[in-house]
Amino acid sequence: MTENRFWRLDRHPEGSNFEAALSLQTEALPPLADGEVRVRVGYLSMDAGTRMWMSPRTDGYQPPLPLGAKMAGLVLGHVSESRDPAYPVGALVRGFGQWAEYATMVPALAGLEIVDDTVTDIRHHFGALGMNAWTAYVGVKEVAAIKAGEWLVVSAAAGATGSMACQVGRNLGAKVIGIAGGPEKCRYLAEQLGVDIAIDYKSDDVAARLSGIEGGVHAYFDNVGGPLLDAVLPNMAHYGRVAVCGMVAAYDNDAPLPGPARFDQVLMRRLRIEGFFIPDFLHRGAEFLPVLREWVDAGTLTVNLDETQGLENTLVAYRRMLSGQAIGKVIVKVA
Repeated sequence: MTENRFWRLDRHPEGSNFEAALSLQTEALPPLADGEVRVRVGYLSMDAGTRMWMSPRTDGYQPPLPLGAKMAGLVLGHVSESRDPAYPVGALVRGFGQWAEYATMVPALAGLEIVDDTVTDIRHHFGALGMNAWTAYVGVKEVAAIKAGEWLVVSAAAGATGSMACQVGRNLGAKVIGIAGGPEKCRYLAEQLGVDIAIDYKSDDVAARLSGIEGGVHAYFDNVGGPLLDAVLPNMAHYGRVAVCGMVAAYDNDAPLPGPARFDQVLMRRLRIEGFFIPDFLHRGAEFLPVLREWVDAGTLTVNLDETQGLENTLVAYRRMLSGQAIGKVIVKVA
């Protein structure tokens, strides 16, 4: 009988002490039930939003994982067994499974989809053809409604989603300001992604730098919340748009952050703020992919892949992603 290693959520993490909260377990794989699909996981995606799934908070966009459950996340791999004829053995698939060597999923509940196995590097399905790219595209083009010639600000701009939001904005003709932490990330933004202005929030006065934009910035792709949102709001143009993609500043806390101190600017500047969640747009993947694939093939949409080897090192990769140590997309190679 095939054995499966998986990460189990034993308790709610305190801060970034994930080793005390999750444990690597081994099980004998049970037979599949009707409608289930089992995937031999090739890669795991490390995503900031999953930090909230580990907490007891019940007001998030997804219920918290029960203690004792397998840790969940986005997986990429090949179907090894199937009780659903739409997902044949050998197909390359992506969906919300488990941090495990073998992920067992009900396709409709996991957002499981067959993806193109002819791409030069299947990791693209976690990168420029993946959920982070879809998020960047929807957030910049539709939620932030960017127009050519406008100023777009992106926080966590050297991360998986932020780096692609910068490029989507640039590809749509916007002038892009990327906010990231440290000179190495700012060099990456300027030299590799071609942003117009890179701001190091660790050493620069973000509000002061943004105040130099005549007329204010037109759109803000927010991955962080907290003090950065307060720095941006007073420096937005009238009728500006804020696309709220993530709240990294809040993910280590079981309680929500207090509201923005400069929330008055929403009224004074007639701003629109909208949160969005990419699973709400999964049904439109066929619409996004041709545009993203065209940009990938043209070399105008890329992502740096920060890869860690081995399921046993998943928590190392996860901490790199949440702590901002990595540039680009953090993934774990399982098989």
